[in-house]
Amino acid sequence: MIIDHPLLGPRDSSEFTYLGDAKLIERPDPDAETATRDFYEYAYLRDNPAGWHEELWFHEAGDRSWLVVTRNTLTHEISKVEMARDVARGKGRSK
Repeated sequence: MIIDHPLLGPRDSSEFTYLGDAKLIERPDPDAETATRDFYEYAYLRDNPAGWHEELWFHEAGDRSWLVVTRNTLTHEISKVEMARDVARGKGRSK
């Protein structure tokens, strides 16, 4: 599978480490009243969809960047690759 890195161009997926659902970017608020339940769900409950899914990938054998890859889990077709920092900033995260 080839991942088209936004900065480095096409790369073989063997350079990357799959890290799971990209919803990990959306950490719960630790000061919320429901923080215990929210962090339990964040840490342990994951979707396992058949079809299009946003995933986190780490470019371990390259520039060590984090990517959000939109991939079809049935066909491995990739429709979009974004820098995770840009996705996080778009969701209001500053760090």
